[in-house]
Amino acid sequence: MEGTSTSKSEQKLSLTGSVALGTGVMIGAGIFALVGQVAELTGGWLPWAFFAGAVVVAFSSYSYIRYSATNPSAGGIAMLLKAAYGPGVVAGSFSLFMYVSMILAESLLGRTFGTYLLRPFGMQDSALWVPVLAVTAIAAAALVNLVGNRWVERSATVTAAIKIVGIAVLAVAGILAAGISSLGRLFTTADRTPPEAGWLGFLAGIALCILAYKGFTTITNQGADLRDPKRNIGRSIMIAIGLCTVLYLLITVAVTGSLTVPQIVEARDYALAEAAEPTFGSWGVTLTVVIAVVATLSGLVASLFSVSKLYDMLRNMGQAPGLPGKEGHQSLFITAGLAIIMAAFFDLSQIAALGAILYLAMDIAIHWGIIRHLKNDVEARIWIPWVAIVLDVAVLVSFTVLKAQSDPFTVLITVVVALVIVVTQWLVVRRRNHNGASPQTTSAQHQSD
Repeated sequence: MEGTSTSKSEQKLSLTGSVALGTGVMIGAGIFALVGQVAELTGGWLPWAFFAGAVVVAFSSYSYIRYSATNPSAGGIAMLLKAAYGPGVVAGSFSLFMYVSMILAESLLGRTFGTYLLRPFGMQDSALWVPVLAVTAIAAAALVNLVGNRWVERSATVTAAIKIVGIAVLAVAGILAAGISSLGRLFTTADRTPPEAGWLGFLAGIALCILAYKGFTTITNQGADLRDPKRNIGRSIMIAIGLCTVLYLLITVAVTGSLTVPQIVEARDYALAEAAEPTFGSWGVTLTVVIAVVATLSGLVASLFSVSKLYDMLRNMGQAPGLPGKEGHQSLFITAGLAIIMAAFFDLSQIAALGAILYLAMDIAIHWGIIRHLKNDVEARIWIPWVAIVLDVAVLVSFTVLKAQSDPFTVLITVVVALVIVVTQWLVVRRRNHNGASPQTTSAQHQSD
């Protein structure tokens, strides 16, 4: 028995593996694909927008850390929402908001992989090959996940190190090439291109920056797979956010030192590769492409692992359907399949907008649940979730208003997706209650599991 216990412990994720999985999800499409879109909204304040995004996420992470440290599980966010609102329509809807936003993040990773891989051939805007390569990348990441936890952790640890070092080298080299004085531009307003829409544009840009950090939430799904989760979940989240903040600040300073804001916006889907060319030439572009490919593929592997765990939990709670036959790797197949569909039919801008709006709506529900129902259970200081709500609302409203003016179709699609999720959950809960399984019974059964 002791040998079995030791074997099981060895199979669990270490703190290093957990941080690697978290940063694996975070450092990917967020920084490689969103720089141009953020610059379009924030102008020369691009680095500060990413820093502000880190501040918002730091406040947001408190609610997740407090609950996950108290109740570590494989479906951290779903369990938090169920504990706060009961296993009904509200918990199910916002859990699926999170799930869909994570799938959108995976499709964003897939399309970023295709865009950067095609950049050396001048085919980065191909309407055919970008989605084809995106689908291929998602399928390959799903195959890696079929191998098991240890392979996922090992690949995540190695690739996280590669991309952290790679991005840091690019950033530092870019800053040195532009002159150390380029760091001073962070603290001056001289020659800084202002946001086209003023503060509203800056706040809207922060909403997109949050997508570059929100991968930290997947760490909360590692409770059943992480060694000493009550201690390590919080540590893993804070380390991952801290690492990403430093890297994002360095790389955005380097990009703004190499390209003007109009140039960044023009190369919005592959701005990092474009920024490397003036300073380092073709080899710099090649190096950026290699790092982007590693970052996006490893991000897909890590994300599919964590998001599949969330879907398992939703299915066990009766809030998401399964496929006919044995369970096996159903959650992985469903998650990868949906990500493939989204990557094939939506472009990077649409995917980012959909993901940002759904994620921020879910995040607000998380903080309200902590304040209203769980503050005593998790011993939370409620002023922190309140600050998180205020910040979330500010960036969500700003982003939605500007997006409704520039791309009303995407906002409409987001509303439709949200309504479909809510109506579906209402029907599922109604059917479950009609069949005699009350929410209280379901909750009790689930907690006994």
